[in-house]
Amino acid sequence: MLRSIVAASLLLSGCAALAPVDELTWSRELAKTLPLEEGSVVEAARFSGLSPAGSYLGGWEEFEVLKGNVPTDYRLVERDGAVALQAESKEGGSGLFRKIRIDPRRHPIVEFRWRVPRDSGAGGEGGPSRASPPVRISLAFDGDAAKLDFNDRTQMRLAKALTANGLPFASLLYVWNNHEPLETIYPSPHTDRVRHVVVESGEQRLDQWVAVRRNVLEDYRRAFGEEPGDLVAVGIMTDAGDNGAPRRALYGDITFRSPP
Repeated sequence: MLRSIVAASLLLSGCAALAPVDELTWSRELAKTLPLEEGSVVEAARFSGLSPAGSYLGGWEEFEVLKGNVPTDYRLVERDGAVALQAESKEGGSGLFRKIRIDPRRHPIVEFRWRVPRDSGAGGEGGPSRASPPVRISLAFDGDAAKLDFNDRTQMRLAKALTANGLPFASLLYVWNNHEPLETIYPSPHTDRVRHVVVESGEQRLDQWVAVRRNVLEDYRRAFGEEPGDLVAVGIMTDAGDNGAPRRALYGDITFRSPP
C-alpha cells in the first residue's frame, strides 16, 4: 500500500545495475531546464481560480508512484464557497505534482490548507486508519547526487528500477499524522532522502479547513542537516488507508512567499 509520494516498494537489499550519478534522480534535469520563479509571491496551486466544471488543473499532472496501482481520483469541486481539489482513493493510490522551480532562500514561506472528512479511512479492517497520513504536501528538491553515500545511491537505483518514477535528490513531506505528535520529523522506512514533518495531528480538526504556514528553509535544515538545493516540484497525495479503507480529502491553494 502507498505510504508517501515516493516509493513504498523498496524491498530488495541488493544493488541495481550501476548508472551514472547524474541519472540517479529526476530532480537534476528539472533544475537544469525549469525557469526560476520570480516575484514576492509564487502560486504553486491556485485551485480557487479554476472552474469546478472543468478538467484543467492548472499545470498539475498525475504522478504514479507504484506501477499498476489504482490511481486516486482528483477533481475540482466547490466547497464552502471556494473551488478546491478533492482527492478520493478507493484502493492503492497516486499523487499529483507540478514541476516548478523555486529558490527556498528567496521564497522560504509556504502556505496551504487542507480538509480531512471524519469518516475518511474509517470502516476498514482493524479499525480506523491511523498510521499513514491522509493528506500530504510533498516538496522535491534538487541536489548533487555525487555527495550521496553508498546506501543512498543504492536506494536511488532501486527506486529507479522498481517504481514508476524513481526519486528526486530529497523530498520533504508535510503530513497530517495521528500516530505522531506535532513537529515530529521522521524518515521514510525505505530511504533517508525522504523526511516527513508532522504539521497536524489528532482528530480535533477533522471536518474543518486547516491552514498551515511553514518555513521550508528551516524545516529542510532540521530534517536533513544540510542546505537545500532548488525546489523543483510540488506534490499532493491521498491514498487508501493503512486499514485498506477508502479515504477522501480536500486541498486548497498552495503559495510560496518571500520573507517579510
